[in-house]
Amino acid sequence: MRIGEVARCAGVSTRAVRYYEQQGLVHADRDHNGYRVYGPESIGLVREIARLLRLGLNTDDVAMFVGCLGRDEPPSKECVDLLRIYSERLGALNERIRALTEIRDRLATETDRIAEHLAGE
Repeated sequence: MRIGEVARCAGVSTRAVRYYEQQGLVHADRDHNGYRVYGPESIGLVREIARLLRLGLNTDDVAMFVGCLGRDEPPSKECVDLLRIYSERLGALNERIRALTEIRDRLATETDRIAEHLAGE
């Protein structure tokens, strides 16, 4: 199938499919006129890649376990790195949330302090 059909079926843009191919995440053959030709398994793979990128992983993360994606079966033992990467990303997000919450709280305290000072004048 051609890139437009893969993109439509996977719910992404053709630009995204081309990007995934440039990053080595998806492979396409070329037909006699040079058009990209994808196998039917590409739809599930592209769908999974897009989902993982929306979760906050990057293409380097996804490249480490791209062979585990697009399957109908649960991850195999060879795909356990997926859990480690998820855990690392979750830890990093929790740390960012903690840091941002601390900044927000300090800013709110300072805002209240200045508002009280101005109200007392």
